[in-house]
This record gives sequence, C-alpha cells and structure tokens, in this order.
Amino acid sequence: MAISRKKSSNSSYAKLFAGSGAVTLFNALRAFAINKLLAVFLPPAAFACVGQFLNLMTIGQATSSLALQNGWTALTAQNKDSSDKLLGIWRGGLRLTTFASLFTFIAAILFCFMAPLESFLPGIPTRLAQAAVLFALPGIFATNIITISAAVMNGLGENRKWATINIVASIWQVLWVAFFLYSGRLSVLSIIATQSIVAAFFAIRVAAQAGFSVKQIWKTALDTRGPWLSYALMGLVPMALTPVVLTVMRMLVASNFGNDAAGIWQSIWKVSDFLFMAMSAILTVILLPRVSPKMNRGDFFGMFNPLLLRIMGVALAMIAVLYFGRGILVQVLFSSAYMGAVDYLPLQLVGDFFRAGGYALALVLIARAETTKFIVVEIGSEIFLALGTFVGIRLFDFNGPMLAYAVENFLYLVTLYVLVRRLKWNTP
Repeated sequence: MAISRKKSSNSSYAKLFAGSGAVTLFNALRAFAINKLLAVFLPPAAFACVGQFLNLMTIGQATSSLALQNGWTALTAQNKDSSDKLLGIWRGGLRLTTFASLFTFIAAILFCFMAPLESFLPGIPTRLAQAAVLFALPGIFATNIITISAAVMNGLGENRKWATINIVASIWQVLWVAFFLYSGRLSVLSIIATQSIVAAFFAIRVAAQAGFSVKQIWKTALDTRGPWLSYALMGLVPMALTPVVLTVMRMLVASNFGNDAAGIWQSIWKVSDFLFMAMSAILTVILLPRVSPKMNRGDFFGMFNPLLLRIMGVALAMIAVLYFGRGILVQVLFSSAYMGAVDYLPLQLVGDFFRAGGYALALVLIARAETTKFIVVEIGSEIFLALGTFVGIRLFDFNGPMLAYAVENFLYLVTLYVLVRRLKWNTP
C-alpha cells in the first residue's frame, strides 16, 4: 500500500508539474514577446521608464486587490467541501476588494494630478503620463479579475480552467501590445496599462462555469471577512514594498551611472522576473493548496522536503543553462543595446537560485497564516536589499545591486528554513 501511495503521489506531482509547466511556458512566451517588442521599440533609458511605470501599477494592484491572490487559493481549497462557507468566504473577499479598489482609484486620480510625474517617469510629457495613470485604473481592475479568477480555479482544483485562463490571458496581452505598438494609436505606457482588459472578460466567464459567479455569491447571506486579514497583510507587505524598493534601486543606479545604465540594470532584473514567474507559478499550484495547519509534522515534511529538493534542482538546471547562454539570452530577450548586461548576470543568477527555495518556504508560512513571522522576514529582507544596494554601489560599483540581491536571497532562504523547521504542527 505504501508503495502504491508513493507511486500515486509521484504521478500526481508529475501531472501538476507538466500542467503548470505548460502554463508557465505560455506566460514566459508572453513575457518574452512583450519584453522583446519593448526592447526593439525603446532605448535603454525609456525601457527603464516603462519598468518604473510597471512598479507604480504593481503598487496599485496590491492596494486595490489587497494582494489576496494566495488567500483566494488557500481559503478556497480549505473550504471547497462546504458550499455555504465557501460562498461566504468569496463574498467577504469580493467586498474587501471592492472597498480597496475604490480607495486605490481615488488615490490614483489625486496622484495623477498632484504628484511630480516628471520625477517618477523622466522623459515622458506630463499629459501622456497623466493619461497613462488614468488608463491604468481599468487595467488594474482587469488584472485583478484575471488573478482572482485563476486563483479560485487553482483552489478548487480546476486545473484545466486555471490553465485556460492563464493561457488565453497571455495570448490576448501579446496581441494587444503588438497591435498598438505597431499602429502607434496609444502611447507605450497606455498600451502597457490596458493590456489585460479583454482577457478579464474571458477569465470571469470561465470562472463562472466552475461556480464562481459574482451574482450567486452576492445573494448569499454570509459575509466572512475574518480569515482574509492574515492573507491581506502577508500579500500587501511584499507586493507594495517590493516595487518601492525596486524604485529606490533604479534611482540609485540612475543617479550613479546614468539612465542608460538603469535600463541595463532593468534588463538584468527582467531575467530574474522570468525565472521567478516560472518557479512561482509551479509552486503556487503544487504547494499552496496542500499545506494546512491541520497537517501533522511527519506528513508535511514527507511531502515538502522532496519537493524542495526538486525545486532547487530544477532552479539550478535552469540557471546553469542561462549562465552558459547568457550572451544569446540577452540578445534574444532584448537587443544589442543591452549587451552590457551579460557581464553582470552571473551574480544575479546566484540570487535567483536562492530565491526559488526561499519562495517555496515562504508559501508554507502563507498557507499556515503565520502572519507575524512572514511580515517580519519580508520587511527585513526588503530593507536589507535597499541598504545593500546603496552600500554595494559604493564598494563594488555596478555589481553592487546584483551582489546585494544574491546575499539578500541567501539570507532569506536560510532564515525561512529555520522558521519552517521550528513551526508547531498537530503532532511532533
């Protein structure tokens, strides 16, 4: 029986790896296509400006959705066997997101007309920058719809619908960006801001087929908001703090080495984004719905330790390929104007290796709602990265940000590993 269960478990993991891997491939192709289009159309300085605008959008997405995507998956998985509880959880989440979106949109409009946009988006005319911020509001709303719909499908175990939402969203985003870049009918920032709008209509329709119907949810008498608080805190801190730290890092690089150098640094960070997108997509599908405070210690580590080793092995293999092919990688992902990134990628890739394992451990804290531990580690790591970049630039010049990133992720992995080993479970 034990052998049979082990084979069944391995088969299940293999299917999940294959399925999430296929979706990750589509997302990677989407990110590659959009990134390549922007790199071809834009010089490094403008490319860095687009990265800055994406950071502002990420902050808006965090505050409007309360960064609850992991909560949507975990709480849906934990309550899917009880229809009443599940509908109440969904209603509570939707109400919180609605209130947060209204607050975010009001703040964004004030920011649009009161903030010195020329400082945040250098080289962009004020009117175009204001238009991009306003266009970003429906774009953020659409992105939240896609994210919530996909997370709920993941929690319900509707892997095909989860995959369909992600794949179709990726295709539509590429088509949208390509069409408007070539036609020139919108500014680059406005194109980026609105790329998710069409895909959102498809996502909510697919989710409704699995029972995630907003109309049905709103009819229920339940309104369960309590369980969302921990997930909101654990989601908001990294999702809002990370773009702020990246903005600080970009400004430090630009002030010390120039805007074109900031574009080179942005391209290096984009490589990390591609890797993290791949690893996080797979881990969220495999790990998040399976970890629960109700598990005993033996069951958890029997499931988690082999998975962590596999993830680290996959990450090492991917990074080795990228290291030896980094010259071709930069040429393919960007253009010849970004070839300066080749010499600085190795340190960044070291950080990416540690980041993969650290994220797997972080998901354990998220799934168990270990709010205080998670937030303290996240804030500490982000502060370390910002300060490490500041010191690193002075000691190691342009290698400073990449070295700070590598050290930060190593410390993040070690700290989380110690915390997870010390967690209390149902049985010793």
